[in-house]
Order: sequence, then structure tokens, then C-alpha cells
Amino acid sequence: MRLLIIEDDAETAAYLTRGLQESGHAAEHASNGPAGLQAAQAARYDALVVDRMLPGLDGLTLVQKLRAAGITTPVLFLTALADVDDRVTGLQSGGDDYLAKPFAFAELLARIEAIVRRRSAPAGEMRLRVADLEMDRLKRSVTRAGQNIPLQAREFRLLEYLMLHADQTVTRAMLLEQVWGYHFDPQTNVIDVHMSRLRTKIDKHSAQPLIHTLRGTGYCLRTPTP
Repeated sequence: MRLLIIEDDAETAAYLTRGLQESGHAAEHASNGPAGLQAAQAARYDALVVDRMLPGLDGLTLVQKLRAAGITTPVLFLTALADVDDRVTGLQSGGDDYLAKPFAFAELLARIEAIVRRRSAPAGEMRLRVADLEMDRLKRSVTRAGQNIPLQAREFRLLEYLMLHADQTVTRAMLLEQVWGYHFDPQTNVIDVHMSRLRTKIDKHSAQPLIHTLRGTGYCLRTPTP
């Protein structure tokens, strides 16, 4: 992926650039709002990582200008402003996701991959498939190896999100936001309970488990290797 980091803190920018490059991506940097806006308008990027508090032009206004110009590049806001109201404002201003500082690099990378995948997914993709697991999003049905798997509404939404991000790391924070609509951690085991039920229904009778726990990071619905 080709990524643009718009961040005025030199240490944070260097950390992000190095980490993304070591992960196999091309990362460029703009140190202020006007320079970031110009770079985002002049070249094509797979995603932008934008700080909200930038000199010359704040991150919210920058993204609003891009959207007004018809530029739909996915945007991940990365900022110290972590209140729920700040997150909502960022998303309403045209951001695709919002990550508060301090952050784990693994989560940042997973979120970037998720917003890029989400934007590039075919709009009419009504049938999802991972190995022998199939989902019909229109009929709201799921089968594995041809056998019907009845799911509750939340379980279906959880599996749908995992399948849309197959072979990618999905963090607990991403699930809370995208499946439950929480922009904060409710400090409950709601994810563990639903994931346990879903794993039982999907993997219990198969020799090849699809749902994997990534300790300390999150989960992954992974295609079995031959």
C-alpha cells in the first residue's frame, strides 16, 4: 500500500514511517496541514493517517476539503483527542476510522488494512466465502460444508465482519466499534461470550478451525493452508 502520514510530531511520524515500511508498505510524510492537503490532492494513496491537531490547517478541515473535492481516499484519524464526542466528530467529518494515542502499532496497521479493504470491496458482494464457510448476506444464511448454521443477529454481524476482513487481524476495539457500535471499552466480556458461541457453531464439527485468537491482539478468520 502507498500511505500518507500527516503528522506534525517528528518522533511519532518517524515511528509510523519506519513501522509501515518494515511491514512492506510505502509511507510518505507531511508535517503540517497545508502540505498534507497538497500531497493528498496531488497523488493517489491507498490511505491517509491524519493527526487532528496540525499546524496551518487542522485535520478535520483537511479531510472535509478532500471530501468536498471528491477525493475518497480512506482516512484514519490518529490523535490524542480520545473522547467519544471527538471520535464522532472525526467520523462525521469524513474519516473512516479513529484511533486514539497512545496506540499499538499492530492495531493501527490492522485498522489501515480494514479501511482499505472496506473501500475496495465490491459494493454488490452479497455472498461471502472463506474455505467451506459461506454466507448469503441477502438471505441472512450461513453454511459450512453445505450444512446450515443458525446464528443469532449479533453472531451473524460478528461473523460477517470477520469474513469481510478474512486473513486480517481484527482487534477487540474494532469489533466493539463496528459490531456493537461502542466507541469506548465497556469493560465487559461481551466479545469473549459471543466469539465463544460463534466458534462453537462454526468450528466445532470441523477438523480445520477458521476462527483464531491472536493473544493480546484480537482475532482472525483465517483461510486454512493446504
